[in-house]
Amino acid sequence: MSFFTLNHLPTPSLSTRFTTPCFNNYKRTISCSSFKCKREYTSVMIVPTGIGAAIGGFAGDALPVARALSSLVDCLITHPNVLNAAMLYWPMPNALYVEGYALDRFAEGSWALQPVHQNRVGIVLDAGIEEELRIRQLQVADAARASLGLPVVEYIVTDTPLEVEKWIDPKTGKSTGRIKHPDSLLRAVQTLVNRSKVNAIAVVGRFPDDESDDVDEYRQGLGVDLLAGVEAVISHLVVKEFQIPCAHAPAMAPLPLSLSLSPKSAAEEIGYTFLPCVLAGLSKAPQYLVNNSESTEKGCIFASDVDSVILPKDACGGDGTLAFARNGKHKPLIITVEENETVLDDTAYKLGFEALHVSNYWEAIGVIAAHKAGIDPFSLRRNKILSIGCSTSMPVNGHTISREKVIY
Repeated sequence: MSFFTLNHLPTPSLSTRFTTPCFNNYKRTISCSSFKCKREYTSVMIVPTGIGAAIGGFAGDALPVARALSSLVDCLITHPNVLNAAMLYWPMPNALYVEGYALDRFAEGSWALQPVHQNRVGIVLDAGIEEELRIRQLQVADAARASLGLPVVEYIVTDTPLEVEKWIDPKTGKSTGRIKHPDSLLRAVQTLVNRSKVNAIAVVGRFPDDESDDVDEYRQGLGVDLLAGVEAVISHLVVKEFQIPCAHAPAMAPLPLSLSLSPKSAAEEIGYTFLPCVLAGLSKAPQYLVNNSESTEKGCIFASDVDSVILPKDACGGDGTLAFARNGKHKPLIITVEENETVLDDTAYKLGFEALHVSNYWEAIGVIAAHKAGIDPFSLRRNKILSIGCSTSMPVNGHTISREKVIY
């Protein structure tokens, strides 16, 4: 027979969530963390690339929104355009860095996201990069390995210059472009995958140098990022072919010093390369798995796990957004932000799906807080809760009431 005294009982934890009565007035602690009270809340934040978004169309200027969201939700899924800030980045343990093409396939339900502890990152350098500029990129890679401990394992130079071209689409006003030698890029990636078993790729393409007049508007925090559209073309190509995380960092000659620079564009002017944020993001980017029974067993995240999607009001026409909005079984709450204007005009109303429209990201974060808490966001507004409706019109106290389908 064993005996014990109160002195042998554990001391109550300072992090006590609630208690249950026990003998001699001693209270035994029970931590709520021991129980699965409810499932995790997952949000997707989208700011499409190269469309002149007022927030997120410059040098990582949507990153503060992502930081605020990540402090509120359990899991934040977003893409490099939101998280990349050239020489700057901000680690968020619950944020998933997902390339745009992969995000579309995820939203459609074709791919699942598998969180990782770390990836083996390889770097592809454009053969068109001059020697001094190439050395700058490699110094960043070594600094990331030594100072941040990032698993950057090898680099390769393409066998042919990629010859990047960029332009503004005259129909949409967004930036786009191409590389003249995509096969050279794919051969380089294949070599790294086969030889060094890398499972994430950073591409550094030599972009044509702009005249100061061409980028003055962007440096003032206005207009469209001329580089962003073709950067997306490059990363989409790699992800589609190899189904691994990829992000791009342009190599360019430094611009002349500007005495009147917008803070939104400043992150791109404080160093020689844009590579640091890309390496940081890719080091822990989730892997992309085909959505099947195997991915279910590996604890992946699926489109059906997404609770809310937040994006600019007039940029709702992307494949991923439409897939989320038209998901009949697991449609998340779609939140569109008026203040984040773009050059597009693809609103939820025009595309025929329901969305909750808010003025700014302050309001959007409040809506997500209510949604996560299981509260109707309209109950927090003045006179927004109307009399309960019925599936068919019927008289109530001599009046007929009905419930309309409203697109906010």
